[in-house]
Amino acid sequence: MATIFFTGFPGFLGSELLPRVLARSDDFAVCLVQPKFRVLANERMREIETAHPLLANRVRLVDGDLTQPLDAIDASDVREIYHLAAVYDLTVPRDVGMRVNVTGTTRVLDLAERASRLERLHYVSTCYVSGRYDGVFAEDDLEKGQRFNNFYEETKQLAEVEVRRRMPRIPTTIYRPSVVVGDSATGATQKFDGPYFVMQWLMRQPKIAVLPVVGRPSRYRFNVVPRDFIIAAMVYLSGLKTNAGATYALADPNPLTVDETIDTIARATGRIVLRVPLTKAIAKGALRSVPGVYRLMRIPPAAVDYFVHPTTYDTSRATADLAGSGIRAPGLREYAQTLVDFARQHPEIGSAAMV
Repeated sequence: MATIFFTGFPGFLGSELLPRVLARSDDFAVCLVQPKFRVLANERMREIETAHPLLANRVRLVDGDLTQPLDAIDASDVREIYHLAAVYDLTVPRDVGMRVNVTGTTRVLDLAERASRLERLHYVSTCYVSGRYDGVFAEDDLEKGQRFNNFYEETKQLAEVEVRRRMPRIPTTIYRPSVVVGDSATGATQKFDGPYFVMQWLMRQPKIAVLPVVGRPSRYRFNVVPRDFIIAAMVYLSGLKTNAGATYALADPNPLTVDETIDTIARATGRIVLRVPLTKAIAKGALRSVPGVYRLMRIPPAAVDYFVHPTTYDTSRATADLAGSGIRAPGLREYAQTLVDFARQHPEIGSAAMV
């Protein structure tokens, strides 16, 4: 019985990817789930089986911890592995990032090396393994002497270094999303972060709104893609038989500048924005240290770095291998209104990551 081993369920991407991967074969899936997310995982599985009756009884949820050896997982029937689990949190402490992102990935790689029938490991990294690299970061680039904004970036880069080190023994495809937002058709998302911080700040103000802007917003670009693009691209690319060893930057090949991003969000929220220029140091310092500023704006200091991000992502391989599939990264202007409408309708959703 062929098995797909899956981490990252019931997370933002995993909940959508799992049923689509299962729908194209008769394989069964084993999902490693943190015990604290077991209730949510059970609920998501009920929703999936209701929407896709043919998937009923084809998924086994196993309580486990990625930071521990995966000896309880029977590797003998594992044909594919999808490793999505990570701490997606810009403020993650380094020890937590090392345990989950680096050690957790090492445990999955150990399992992959025991799986004699393994055809492919699909590993979800991030474009931001680039750190603050100043220039074009190619899909095969990884170790470029870059500095990192935070421990999330650093530990994801260290994890990908280990993935690549074992590629000669493990057939692997790597996927690097940029900033992922909600579904471009429905707006649905699991958390509000990234551009949502700006969106929500504007929505809390009157029609003429004030927005502190750092650096040179006409120079820097903000790369954002919707969840449905990431899922569609991964389903398609993971079905190819000839791309072992490939790395795909799943990013917008023509991202808006920060200025254009602000204008797009302003239109979608119905606001006229008055920009207040600040340096990055002053903006982050105020959010960290000036009483009341963070409580008022609710924008984490770590998020400021991505509005003066010097890296451009080359998506050549992703664009080429998706050609003819009908799958493309839509521009933010095409779906910003959908994201705003969903955010307005769901004030109960927060910005916390699943940790």
